[in-house]
Amino acid sequence: MHIQKTGGRSRSGRRTGALAAALVAVSALTLSACGGGDKDTSGGSVADVSGGAPAEKSATVLDRPFEKPNLVLKDTQGRPYDLRERTKGKPTLIYFGYTHCPDVCPLTMSNIAVARKELPKADQDKLQVVFVTTDPERDTSAELAKWLPGAGDASFTGLTGDFPTIQAGARQIGISIDPPKKEKDGSVVSMHGAQVIAFSPKTDQGYVIFDDDTTAEEYEKDLPKIIKGENP
Repeated sequence: MHIQKTGGRSRSGRRTGALAAALVAVSALTLSACGGGDKDTSGGSVADVSGGAPAEKSATVLDRPFEKPNLVLKDTQGRPYDLRERTKGKPTLIYFGYTHCPDVCPLTMSNIAVARKELPKADQDKLQVVFVTTDPERDTSAELAKWLPGAGDASFTGLTGDFPTIQAGARQIGISIDPPKKEKDGSVVSMHGAQVIAFSPKTDQGYVIFDDDTTAEEYEKDLPKIIKGENP
């Protein structure tokens, strides 16, 4: 498991066969915190990833999908956003991260945005991409509204709210996040699961996990099937 800290090095490492096997064996998602070194993050939330995809594939298909988080937060306009209601029956990607992350979070949003632009217009309109902040004290609605178009795409939905609500919602889909922590040097560590969870438009269940090193090309290959509710 890797951790990154604000102001530190960028992410490292690629998905390997050993990692895929480990995911199947322990059925757990990793914790990440943008910008730092490696650290043991034992005790993270459990995800059902048995039956994972081979190492050469970009996605892990879950045998037991997640229910969509029961979350009502605020969007970039400060309006209430009921995640289940607003994305019902729509192919949806959900990611928990924060705007001050120097590497993994903006790279993930950028890769999804690049892949989305390669889809037919009708599919672009169907796909919902939801970014939920793990650092709500700094990531206000206004801050998310400024950050998302540059880091990803203006069509992406940014959500913020109180931290306990966000943390509980993340836990519902096996993503573990910790409250942001300020270090002695002034940097801020925000530990969070860095996976993207894809939800089917047919069942509204989260049935596919994309690792944080999934490339734009891999998203481009898999998104058409996600939009149809098929296995990638």
